[in-house]
Amino acid sequence: MLRTVQQSLCCHGNRCLSNFAPAQRIIGHEKNLWVEYSALAIKHKAVNLGQGFPDFTPPEFLKEAWSDAVNVPSAHWYTRGQGYPRLVNALSEMYSPELRRQIDPMSEIMTSVGAYESLYAALTAFTDPGDEVILIEPHFDSYSVVVEVCGGKPVYVPLKPDGDPTNANNWVLDKAEFEGAFTSKTKLLMVNTPHNPIGKLFSAEEMEFIARTCEKHNVIIVSDEVYERCVFPGHVHHRIANAPGGWERTVTVGSAGKSFSMTGYKLGWAIGPEELISKLQTVHQTAVYSAPTILQEVIARCVEREIELKGQEQSYHSQLSKIMEKGCSEIISACEDAGLSVVEPFGGYFILVDTSPLGLEFDTSQVAYDIQCAQWLTEHKKLAGIPLSLFFGKNKHLSEKYLRLCFAKSEQTLKIGGDIIRDIVAK
Repeated sequence: MLRTVQQSLCCHGNRCLSNFAPAQRIIGHEKNLWVEYSALAIKHKAVNLGQGFPDFTPPEFLKEAWSDAVNVPSAHWYTRGQGYPRLVNALSEMYSPELRRQIDPMSEIMTSVGAYESLYAALTAFTDPGDEVILIEPHFDSYSVVVEVCGGKPVYVPLKPDGDPTNANNWVLDKAEFEGAFTSKTKLLMVNTPHNPIGKLFSAEEMEFIARTCEKHNVIIVSDEVYERCVFPGHVHHRIANAPGGWERTVTVGSAGKSFSMTGYKLGWAIGPEELISKLQTVHQTAVYSAPTILQEVIARCVEREIELKGQEQSYHSQLSKIMEKGCSEIISACEDAGLSVVEPFGGYFILVDTSPLGLEFDTSQVAYDIQCAQWLTEHKKLAGIPLSLFFGKNKHLSEKYLRLCFAKSEQTLKIGGDIIRDIVAK
């Protein structure tokens, strides 16, 4: 009798557990590399040059904007779901000349909980099961995850070195391979410039080629441009929305966190034609409805300040490009002293370092070299980086022995990290 009761309880329990089973579409996506590698850095008390967040103090004007924003009554209320009026108006004023058209703040801009949400909303809004989405590798890890969760199929096309591989801009698309990736099922293309993790700036010619190919196949473009304000002095950020045939099919994504060096704020935006942005808004309003109002008030003030100071030395964006270039130079100098080659970037937060000269050997029959190298450096040398292979879905052979390091760090962090790099080879 007791056994019968136990079996009944067990079966009942199994039925309950089966009801709690996750949707099939999320199975296989439980792990997140940022959670894993941040935890690894914390566990071993390593200098975190892996994750892309500035660890220096935000600019004073941003702190002042907070002090002023708390006294604005409407900043404490629910706001318009598609974007706080003051912010979308400021973004329209900033981006209209950059996108060479008058941007309607009420229908062609959507604010979001980080640029991450805008990317998610764009992919979710347009990807049906069976649709193909072209991803240029290496790519930010969330792109492929969202495509697969939507039931879509990622189609990978790699950037490959053409000429000197230590120059980020020499990592280019093979045009024939790129064009060959398009089929009758292709729905969308993801492009990212300045590029994470390579640091490449796509040229105007490259953008025109990509836009022309997408126009030919009637494909939507999602352009991840979160590092647009981190382009090094003397270099140019080209927007695919400005290429012939680009605007009407492009959603351009930007980030307050990357533009003002406070990634913890998690505020972003998407800009594009109403026909596209309205579909993102449908996803947005059923997920979070709106981004925090007071954050939008604060960033609106910061954007207004940048508009007023555009082209002047006091402009934070003018200063930011120099800050990023200086941080990059610190890492390059340390690597040169250690005899390590790098892929020199021209914008963004990151630099690729070739670890081959370290002379480390690992059994790669089960786990890739760069993954083991990153774990070894974190555990034994207290330097945390991210393996490049984790940014590839198909062409992992191109990652070879590269690690991605972040130079958007304080002078103190860069000095400690630089000293560790020099010391690794010295010993």
